[in-house]
Amino acid sequence: MMSNPVMSRTRRSVGVAPALGTALGSALGPALGPAMDPQHPSAVPGLPGGAWSSLVADLALVCGMLALQFKRMLNKELSHFSESSKSGNQISEYICSTFLDKQQELDLPSLRIEDTTDNRPVKKKDVARTTSGTTMSHIQGVKRALCHTNSFTGERVPVHGVETPFEDDLGQMMSQIDTWGIDIFRIAELSNNRPLTAVAYAVFQGRDLLKTFSIPPKTFITFMMTLEDHYVKDNPFHNSTHAADVTQSTNVLLNTPALESVFTPLEIMAALFAATIHDVDHPGLTNQFLINSSSELALMYNDESVLENHHLAVAFKLLQNEGCDIFTGLNRKQRQTLRKMVIDMVLSTDMSKHMSLLADLKTMVETKKVAGSGVLLLDNYTDRIQVLENLVHCADLSNPTKPLSLYKRWVTLLMEEFFQQGDREREQNLDISPMCDRHSATIEKTQVGFIDYIVHPLWETWADLVHPDAQEILDMLEQNRDWYQSMIPPSPPSGDKEGGSERGETADDCAGVSRQDRIRFQVTLEEGEGDEEREDDDEEAAGGSDVDVADPASAAGM
Repeated sequence: MMSNPVMSRTRRSVGVAPALGTALGSALGPALGPAMDPQHPSAVPGLPGGAWSSLVADLALVCGMLALQFKRMLNKELSHFSESSKSGNQISEYICSTFLDKQQELDLPSLRIEDTTDNRPVKKKDVARTTSGTTMSHIQGVKRALCHTNSFTGERVPVHGVETPFEDDLGQMMSQIDTWGIDIFRIAELSNNRPLTAVAYAVFQGRDLLKTFSIPPKTFITFMMTLEDHYVKDNPFHNSTHAADVTQSTNVLLNTPALESVFTPLEIMAALFAATIHDVDHPGLTNQFLINSSSELALMYNDESVLENHHLAVAFKLLQNEGCDIFTGLNRKQRQTLRKMVIDMVLSTDMSKHMSLLADLKTMVETKKVAGSGVLLLDNYTDRIQVLENLVHCADLSNPTKPLSLYKRWVTLLMEEFFQQGDREREQNLDISPMCDRHSATIEKTQVGFIDYIVHPLWETWADLVHPDAQEILDMLEQNRDWYQSMIPPSPPSGDKEGGSERGETADDCAGVSRQDRIRFQVTLEEGEGDEEREDDDEEAAGGSDVDVADPASAAGM
């Protein structure tokens, strides 16, 4: 199998993604080998299509099994992390509750009855319910008074899509719209707090999408300002500045040379549109909070991707407002295709789908390497939408890859939004969600764990897919991770022997293992109840792929 130029360069991730990659290589190699061998009976001249028909089903099965393996490996590693300290346990709970699809976990063949028992103390819950009397047939959120109607002076369309006294300064910022790490907060200041409208207008204009799809500039601006009005300005994090940041990041990722001429203009517009709407009318609360509080949205969407479904419903409803339908120039088939793609991409921003998305992406990377072509052959909808879903997902998780000053600002805003939810949970006598308690959360350790277990494996795999185009982004991620690691203060020795240690928690312990320890993952494609209990001395007999991974405290990076 071809070597991975990104992963061979460094072993800084916690090891989940490299382990999955090894498993995929072992699984896909034997499957793809015959198809690539011209002497094999199943091969055909040119493109090895003779074997692909059966491989499509095989790859889908492998991907599904590896997604489960990935989750098990992450659970096992997080169990080590949580045992290291109280903060490690809180961070592990946050990652598990946010990035693992609990519904899929319930379907695991190895699920035991005792695993389903919740032994936590039961608290009396003051259920938060909607009392406005709004019927379920109405889409919540599409009711605020719009303030864009008098934004235009006559028929003049603002140069940058927004009225601002800082037109020249904003123009200078917009000249960097294709640059990774642009200061989106500065754009918000210069655009009269209309960063989403300004960024979207610049991106769509720069790509000639308005001309290509016959979108009148005034209609586009009217819709974007209406959309921006429906982002909650009081949210510290999930506001229109975040949407603008994700839109601009999506634009840059679409420009990567490896994806040049891969996607059609309609697909590009769908990805950018999905980025603009992906968090509209976000209440500043998590899906789990809405479910736990029996909110009307959770009831409407049956606890499944509650917020993501709501964002889509609000956005498509806004298109029906007078003067807001930017897709009137599309024919029926184009409109249906765009809607399907946008729905798929926005639903994929549900962070509980992260592991499945990553497994899909890793499967694609390994298939590309085994095939040996070095190019992406995205010749069907499933493959194309998987790349676009992961692209928008990467943009949504791009804060840690930006310049440190921007990243730190995003962290402060996100943690404040978490803390506000925690305050609300405390007031309602609900269990306080992980990382939402302002009295106990450890921000620096949270970021290190978040990068090691979630962000770095994703970006490392993306960098492998588009190699070498994303290497600078990956380097910035690792530098930022190292900075947060350096900011974790060492704790004095505790002298507490009951916990199995005579020393306190230090920066080196934040990832749950000492620098001398090494973690060995066993990856197989077999499902069994004993996966979690196998010891290192059983590895050869199991027939799996062994992956030697450096401990996260010394080797993990952003």
